[in-house]
Amino acid sequence: MTALTAPRGLRRFAPPAGVSRHAGLLTVLLVIGTVTAARSDVFLTGPNLINVSQQIAVIAVLAAGLTLLMTAGGIDFSLGAIAAVTHGVVAQLIVAGLNEWTAVVLALALGATIGLVNGLVVTRMKVVPFVATLATATVLDGAALLIIDGKSVSIGEHLMPLGFGEVAGTVPALVIVAVIVCAAAALVLRWTAFGRNAFAIGGNEDAARLAGIPVVRTKLLLYTLGGMLAGLGGVMLVARLGAASPGTGGLHLELTVVAAVVIGGTALHGGSGTLAGTVLGVVLLGVVANSLNLLQINSHYQNVALGTVLLVAAITNHLRGRSH
Repeated sequence: MTALTAPRGLRRFAPPAGVSRHAGLLTVLLVIGTVTAARSDVFLTGPNLINVSQQIAVIAVLAAGLTLLMTAGGIDFSLGAIAAVTHGVVAQLIVAGLNEWTAVVLALALGATIGLVNGLVVTRMKVVPFVATLATATVLDGAALLIIDGKSVSIGEHLMPLGFGEVAGTVPALVIVAVIVCAAAALVLRWTAFGRNAFAIGGNEDAARLAGIPVVRTKLLLYTLGGMLAGLGGVMLVARLGAASPGTGGLHLELTVVAAVVIGGTALHGGSGTLAGTVLGVVLLGVVANSLNLLQINSHYQNVALGTVLLVAAITNHLRGRSH
């Protein structure tokens, strides 16, 4: 009897082993950290490191969902806008008298629903993911302002255990949430059939379909999960800020998330990616922003640095894809 083998397109895109591929990223991170520490006594202090970890917690949560989706060859440019909408919804629901944790659950459900809609438009209506999710982002950015009427909406002391709470007296609750989300996403991506299906779909969607993998269902779940995590990011934002404000979330947050994932080595064409790389990308962007602030460099250079790093990462990503 002849042994059954996987289609060629699937064998080529097995999940990568180890994190040695991130040595270059680690080196850059260490160099930037060393230079900043040498020029600023504040950089390596506990309060500053905790502040950086809190700032990148939301980015990490959104990036975890995007990593899973991009591994399967998808993309979602509306995650930052979903966070903006849900952070406004939570604030308004709390102000209206709804229980704060009920408002959180509704925000997660709203995020998941928006993600599902994105998935349906992409998979059922065959709209290019970039176009579909960018259109959704544009609609949601406007909706986010309408929800809070363009004003800051304070939630008082609500959600303080999440926004300002600490575990073991030192680790912020927001960071714990981000660690749990990233760890869970890493386990799913590396050790489950669902994760292997995502790699296979991103590597060769036609071969995955021929192998019996439920391509449409998997993509719908990934878009829904990404939306739900964006909703969680919105909850974390309003909890940390204590209010919903215009300009929170949106395009800048989305671009930062995409940059972190791409910098971390997740292939733009799908079929390759690790949560370890994404986390390193998130940390790198957080350290760069913090370094510019501590060294009193014009804040406008942060966008320049973000765009430059993203461009270099995208070119490197493309060249790596051509070499395989």
